[in-house]
Amino acid sequence: MNSLYIHIPFCIQKCLYCDFTSFANKEYLYADYTDILIKELIQKATLCHNEVIHTIFFGGGTPTILPISFLQKIMNTIFQYYNVLNNAEITIEANPGTLSSSVLSALHTMGFCRISIGLQAWQNELLQKLGRIHNRTTFLKNYDNARKAGFENINIDIMFSLPEQTYSQWQQTLYSILHLQPEHISAYSLIIEEGTPFYHFYQQNKLLLPKEQTDRAMYHLTQQLLAQYGYHQYEISNFCKKGYESRHNKVYWQTKQYLGFGLGAHSYYKNKRFYNTYDMQKYIQSKGNTSLLTGGVEHLTIEQLQSEFMFMGLRMTKGISEYTFQKRFGVSIDSIYGKQLSLLIEQKLLQKQQGHYYLTNKGIDLSNIVFCAFV
Repeated sequence: MNSLYIHIPFCIQKCLYCDFTSFANKEYLYADYTDILIKELIQKATLCHNEVIHTIFFGGGTPTILPISFLQKIMNTIFQYYNVLNNAEITIEANPGTLSSSVLSALHTMGFCRISIGLQAWQNELLQKLGRIHNRTTFLKNYDNARKAGFENINIDIMFSLPEQTYSQWQQTLYSILHLQPEHISAYSLIIEEGTPFYHFYQQNKLLLPKEQTDRAMYHLTQQLLAQYGYHQYEISNFCKKGYESRHNKVYWQTKQYLGFGLGAHSYYKNKRFYNTYDMQKYIQSKGNTSLLTGGVEHLTIEQLQSEFMFMGLRMTKGISEYTFQKRFGVSIDSIYGKQLSLLIEQKLLQKQQGHYYLTNKGIDLSNIVFCAFV
């Protein structure tokens, strides 16, 4: 077990595109939720025995709206019951507007060494259309505060193909972020998720989205500019300076084991996927009893494990290794996926080099087609 994921499902305001398990205006639940989360952490600690935890990730929601005293209790529990590596990567997600100087200093002091700030767009008019709580000035102040607090590993999340976003606006966003020189940049194309306000607007033809050609042009600009400024693309949507790849996210892409805690959190452990209930009342009433808070369990077949190894691993620019596949599953990759691999290479969607299969530039643009070949 290498990694822990901690879900904090609270927000100041729900963004219009968000389908994550999160809620606004639930301050009255903060204390009870923290208490149950701590109980869950203690009960699940037996699964880790003496294994060393290399990465911890607090996601949400907006974890940084939880009072510092509550976050401190959670961190104390983790360090008391889990064997955390001295130089573990401990990340917290944050939205601008929730990061005062005192909050950032406290986070850094309690052990967070990496912070992921959700900017999403540089232009205030786009931020307003997304339902974000901040503006550009707030973000810049929070970013500066994070540096002053001692954070030397900062990720900035940005999004393209937003409603009414132009190519030049995306270009401005990229140049503005590059000027700040964060260690890591995550650049995602907006996906219209079912059940969100954006999905409702889209169904009513009230959402003016950039055309597919513009979406690809924005993505290609991202690749080109970030490479010019010294950022290595190590995954379809993720770029970093040397030595700053997200160790936690690589756990997911390399299908390694992790435990998830909190409302709706997922875990992958000993070839099983299990997840917590999405019902807040049920989660609170469970009092951390894992038999009561579990929402479901899936025992993965060897075929499913091999499939996930392929389509998750191919998200990374270094691709997947023949040797690793053989070592993990006891069979050659060609014996299982030889036909698919040969066809994708012939279509110039994949290439093979020194025992690794990885996406070509064309393959990245058509990655869903590639991934479907292994499902």
